[in-house]
Amino acid sequence: MTYVVTDNCIRCKYTDCVEVCPVDCFYEGENFLVIHPDECIDCGVCEPECPAEAIKPDTEPGLDKWLKINAEYASIWPNITVKRDELPEAKEMDGEQGKFEKYFSTKPGAGD
Repeated sequence: MTYVVTDNCIRCKYTDCVEVCPVDCFYEGENFLVIHPDECIDCGVCEPECPAEAIKPDTEPGLDKWLKINAEYASIWPNITVKRDELPEAKEMDGEQGKFEKYFSTKPGAGD
């Protein structure tokens, strides 16, 4: 099992989760975070820290797509280990449906 970041992180990008991760397995895109599935130790401390409730265990049904997205982008985006401010539109975007199709960016974030 591993944890994955899902759709609701897009255009919110709260980083409370990266601060508590004991193995620094978060990677930063322009408007989204991902978890490297081979680095995640399944401790689960990140899940309750996400204000957008975008982090889920990959054992939940229907998360195969997100496991692939997390794995793909964790291998090319920079590592992030420090908390930063969420995106300016985070509160407005929290809970919007279909964010991946509408807003997902493949561009990397700044990382540490």
